[in-house]
Amino acid sequence: MSGELAGIAGFARTLTHAGLPVATDSVETFIRALREIDIADIEQVYWAGLATLCRDPDDQVRFDLAFHAWFGDRMPRRTRRPAKPAHSRIAALRTTADQTATGPGPHLAVAADDTEVLRHRDIATLSAAERAHLAELLATLTPQPPQRAALRRAPARRGSVDPGRTVRAMLAAGGEPVKPSRHRPASRPRRVVLLLDVSGSMSPYADALLRFAHVVARANPAGTEVFSLGTRLTRLSRALRAADAEQALAAAGRAVPDWAGGTRLGETMQAFLDRWGRRGVARGAVVVVFSDGWERGDTALLAQQMAQLHRLARAVFWVNPHAGAPGYEPVQGGIVAALPHLDGLLAGHSVATLEELLAAIRDA
Repeated sequence: MSGELAGIAGFARTLTHAGLPVATDSVETFIRALREIDIADIEQVYWAGLATLCRDPDDQVRFDLAFHAWFGDRMPRRTRRPAKPAHSRIAALRTTADQTATGPGPHLAVAADDTEVLRHRDIATLSAAERAHLAELLATLTPQPPQRAALRRAPARRGSVDPGRTVRAMLAAGGEPVKPSRHRPASRPRRVVLLLDVSGSMSPYADALLRFAHVVARANPAGTEVFSLGTRLTRLSRALRAADAEQALAAAGRAVPDWAGGTRLGETMQAFLDRWGRRGVARGAVVVVFSDGWERGDTALLAQQMAQLHRLARAVFWVNPHAGAPGYEPVQGGIVAALPHLDGLLAGHSVATLEELLAAIRDA
């Protein structure tokens, strides 16, 4: 036994040469630990040494190298603990009004209060940490696409008699009378088109609006179209259909060549109608324009294009982040030109106002 312990003490000296600072009391503790285990079991020796000779997590790499050099292939394999599933920090938060004396502690109440305050904060004024929390809030939104009447009818327990299905059921029963089959008018999702202004004046809101567009696109991929408006028109629908939000935003960023540039709303709106709108994308759709209305081009051209868009679409909403400010007046050239052809002018400066927008889209 004494010879084996001497060999183990030699291993402790090897650690020192490997660059791992080993104190004398640590070696003594290691030897006492070895007297309490079966030193023929290499796994027990490994964990005893790791627990007594390493004082910093960074020391484990040097310890493993020295242990492998000393004991060779006898080194045990360490298994990693399964990672705990990630939980959203805001998924279980409730507002202060829902808290009771027997409910969660004060930390949850404070977090819920902070979340509620953040829902109404202007996105442009948020810090980096608050923007990370904002991304989680936006991910929890549950868009419901607007509905339109479908050409076909859906089977139902109540409603008018379905002659075709009733006759087929009678034929299957050998001509005997059967209970009449019934159907009702069916519905299908209506297309939603999002036009995002990516000019310099909208840059404080660009990231949040792209995340919002990603949430809407993921809820109804086949029925959502997203375009960026700047000095040119860019289609972002395919990029924003990626499941991961960060990958979708990165793909959208690579696709847009005119980030934080100028704004020519009239020309880009004309390009949208010529290439996409009149060919079916805007027909019967709910169209939402996100812009502060600063127009460098011809406002008369924008008014003409907005009038054509309003005739094609089911509804046209304009979302201006500045519309939520106290005392706001629609005096920007683009807003003045587009206002007569809108079904609603909304504020999109916070999560709460974006939720109101989702309700307006759903009810359109």
